[in-house]
Amino acid sequence: MHVFDCFACAIHRTAPLCEHCRVQIIGQGVEADGHLHCGAHCSRAEGRPGIIDKA
Repeated sequence: MHVFDCFACAIHRTAPLCEHCRVQIIGQGVEADGHLHCGAHCSRAEGRPGIIDKA
């Protein structure tokens, strides 16, 4: 169990990283074939074309 004194510290310690660009995924990332990415662009760049952004 982790105890943090601020939300930013908790994010820094526990947020997963995009497997392509290495940015911390805060909130909504995408998962394809067990791999985490920050969005569809990074997912496609890693050879996982099934994710589509609606933005």
